[in-house]
Amino acid sequence: MLKNHGLLPGLMLLGMLGLAIGTTVAATDRTDLNKATFAGGCFWCMVAAFDNLPGVVEVIAGYTGGHTENPTYEEVSAGETGHAEAIQVFYDPTKTGYSQLLEVFWHNVDPTAADRQFCDIGPEYRAEIFYHDAQQQRLAEQSKAELSLSKPFKEPIVTQIAAASAFYPAAEYHQHYYRKNPLRYRYYHYTCGRAQRLKELWGSAPKQ
Repeated sequence: MLKNHGLLPGLMLLGMLGLAIGTTVAATDRTDLNKATFAGGCFWCMVAAFDNLPGVVEVIAGYTGGHTENPTYEEVSAGETGHAEAIQVFYDPTKTGYSQLLEVFWHNVDPTAADRQFCDIGPEYRAEIFYHDAQQQRLAEQSKAELSLSKPFKEPIVTQIAAASAFYPAAEYHQHYYRKNPLRYRYYHYTCGRAQRLKELWGSAPKQ
């Protein structure tokens, strides 16, 4: 199975150093914020897509949708746990809404691809929406139905929508990777073909 995060020199080696998993983010304890969870392939790229949106307070890279507790990056990448690389978005509902986040999600994934995104192949790189309540479920299903009618491409939308389950933050090394390692991030983003495919699907590539 192809694991194209390995495109980056030394990346997998650094990922195996056993860096501490998770970060304590004040946003996770704030009762005035709402939470959204999305999987869209490489979580570095999804963090970058959501990180600077109006109303978004914090975006955390991690793993969800699997059947084991506290999975490691290596276990998830090997396809052993059923988890997807994912992000959790903490946002101020007075400044942005879940519908706006869904629009950003759709335009940053290839919704025609099952169990892969761009150059990354395997169910751990699937695109999926994980809802946290009935309203999110309704809005997610509505947005998918509307997109099926208005999409600018011919292929069917295969992105799944499922109830949110346990979310496990990835190691600190992966958090906001695009900021910490901008050159390596841009190299990966380009060589994986993400921007090129998004432009092909939607007519223009989202800014990263």
